[in-house]
Amino acid sequence: MASHPKTYLTPEQYLEIERRAEFKSEYFQGEVFAMAGARYAHNVIAVNAVRELGQQLRSRPCVVMAGDMRVRVSETGLYAYPDILTVCNEPQFADDHRDTLLNPNLIVEVLSESTENYDRGHKFELYRSLESLQEYLMISSQRISAELFTRQPDGRWMLTASSRLGDSLDLQSVGCRLALADLYEKVDFSPPEPVIRPLAS
Repeated sequence: MASHPKTYLTPEQYLEIERRAEFKSEYFQGEVFAMAGARYAHNVIAVNAVRELGQQLRSRPCVVMAGDMRVRVSETGLYAYPDILTVCNEPQFADDHRDTLLNPNLIVEVLSESTENYDRGHKFELYRSLESLQEYLMISSQRISAELFTRQPDGRWMLTASSRLGDSLDLQSVGCRLALADLYEKVDFSPPEPVIRPLAS
């Protein structure tokens, strides 16, 4: 049986379709990838992180955005929707639609079972080509774990990892401190109680 050839889109075609679509999709090298919905813990952690960043940045010239702000990584051709991002300089956009940001300085991804390998590996590799990006924070939704990568003056990335609720992470890019206890507030990792059904008579 013959397989159907893949359809590759230009960035312009992708944006034209995406701006009319009901659901978000990411784009890389001509291919479009639909985004799946997130689970409960993922959403709680993302909201907690936005709340903490927003409170600390209220009087500073940084803006926090979540979920729907598309980012273009110009050097690689990636169009992505980070879970959370901040921009502390004048925002730069790909065009007059002002819906595709070019210069985030902090990107936060909440890791889920289906996206963890991609977010840790290839996606971070692509994000690193953003000249504006100073820090990349990954927060697990499967366990208590946060990993912060900070760009050094020589271009290397330094990892700070935390796995205890008493730990905090200092985000130099925005001058904020995030406590893991706040990020994981109201997140329960205990296994669910087994459902016991009566035996059929």
